[in-house]
Amino acid sequence: MRIVSLVPHATELLFALGLGPEVVGVTHECDFPPGARALARVTRDVLPGELSASEIDAAVRERTLEGEAIYELDSTALAALEPDLIVTQALCPVCAVSYDEVAKVARTLPTEPRVIALDPKTLGETLGDVRTLAQATERRAQGIELVQQGAARIDRVRLAVRAQPRPRVLAIEWLDPVFVAGHWTPQLIELAGGEDVLGLPGEPSQTVSWEQLAAARAQVVVVMPCGYDERRAYAEAMTYARELAQLGAELVVAVNASAYFSRPGPRLIDGLELLAHILHPTQIDAAPAGAQAIPVPVAPDTAIAANTDATDSNMHATNPNAGTRRSSAVRIAKPARKPPISPPM
Repeated sequence: MRIVSLVPHATELLFALGLGPEVVGVTHECDFPPGARALARVTRDVLPGELSASEIDAAVRERTLEGEAIYELDSTALAALEPDLIVTQALCPVCAVSYDEVAKVARTLPTEPRVIALDPKTLGETLGDVRTLAQATERRAQGIELVQQGAARIDRVRLAVRAQPRPRVLAIEWLDPVFVAGHWTPQLIELAGGEDVLGLPGEPSQTVSWEQLAAARAQVVVVMPCGYDERRAYAEAMTYARELAQLGAELVVAVNASAYFSRPGPRLIDGLELLAHILHPTQIDAAPAGAQAIPVPVAPDTAIAANTDATDSNMHATNPNAGTRRSSAVRIAKPARKPPISPPM
């Protein structure tokens, strides 16, 4: 079978099912696993580079209103790959080439490829997509194993944190304008032992004001701009450090949304484990390999850090709702003390 993936999370899932050798084409954003980077690219980004967050939002809104996608499909390159199966999505017009365009082009190809759209809105639906793709590619046994492994990891996190206090968590998916994360992210926060103060499970991300964010009185803020890695997220957070400081959170961190939160593929479970480590480092004592949460120093006199140092167990976190209490989830570190995860150089 010759497979073309037109969305990064589908590429990751295909490789996880052992179908890497059968994937012949991917998008320009498919960067994981490393083997995907060597494959033919059949899309490109039509937006200019180096735009600010507000400029990206404005450009996306303008093209969406005009019925235009922000990605362009190279139909000639796609035809040359002679695909039997094309995997795409129709959930988010910002995330991939238009499904209607893909279906239209597919009908013109001599190979008459099947087109499958993966459009999960919840964590459970992402696991359902494993079964869908496994069945379509005759990888049923691999699909069952992948789902079972994922479910076991989810259960380990859930059981590890179930008896712990639940810090109030705010997940910010974009900073100008502000979007709070929706779809599967609120579920990840809950499973990780937190309480999402604004996100709605299974619903799209929503725009809110900074005043609404402050009123939510979150203890932990996770900055996860859609499509950005942790260093780009950190840079964005520092641009809005003053606004973030006004939220009054005890802990603000930047994470790799592109790898662990934006893409509803196998690495969402890595994202769950990373969140659990941020919120409950005593119970989940290590982040997944390669994953990190970069502390964002949003106040001039305070370095904010995750509580990953077991020798500092006497530190206390301040709860803005209930005075001072002991917490294994978050802390405000002393300025002279080096954070356990250093900000990018």
